[in-house]
Amino acid sequence: MAALAAAAIGLTLAEAAIPLPIPGVKPGLANIVTLVVLYRYGWRMAAWVAGLRIVAGALALGQFLTPAFLLSLAGGVASLLVLIAAIRLPARWFGPVALSLLAAFTHIGSQLMVVDVWLMPGASLIALLPLFLGAAWITGLGNGLAAAHLLQSLPPGTSGKTP
Repeated sequence: MAALAAAAIGLTLAEAAIPLPIPGVKPGLANIVTLVVLYRYGWRMAAWVAGLRIVAGALALGQFLTPAFLLSLAGGVASLLVLIAAIRLPARWFGPVALSLLAAFTHIGSQLMVVDVWLMPGASLIALLPLFLGAAWITGLGNGLAAAHLLQSLPPGTSGKTP
C-alpha cells in the first residue's frame, strides 16, 4: 500500500507543477492509481491510497486545512463513494473508462457544490458548468484509458475486479 500511495502522492506533486489553462482544473493523474488499486485490491485499499494521497499531498504542498484541501477532500470522498458503488456494476458496460468518467464528474460536481454552498454562497456557477464538465470528460477519459492500459499490461494482482 505504501508504494501505491507514494505513486499517487508523486503524481499529485508532479501535477501541481503543471501550469493550468483553467484555474482549478487538474488532470487528476493520481486517480489512475486509485482506479488500478480499486480493481486489483478492492475498495478498502483504494480508500487508504486516496486518503493518504489527499492528506500527504496537501501537507507537502502547504495546503492542509485550506479551502483547496477541503475541495480536494470533498471531491475525493464523493468520487471514491461512486467508484465503490460502480465497481459492482456489470463490467461489460462499466469498465475502467466508465468508472473514471463517473468519478471525474462526481469529483467536479462535489467541488462545485462545496464552492456554491461554502466558499461562494449565492454565486451563480451555472455558466461555468459546461467548461468544468468538459474538462471532467477529457480528464476522466484520459485517466480511464491509462488505468485500463495499466490493468491489462501489469501482472495480475489479487483477483481482478473486486468489490
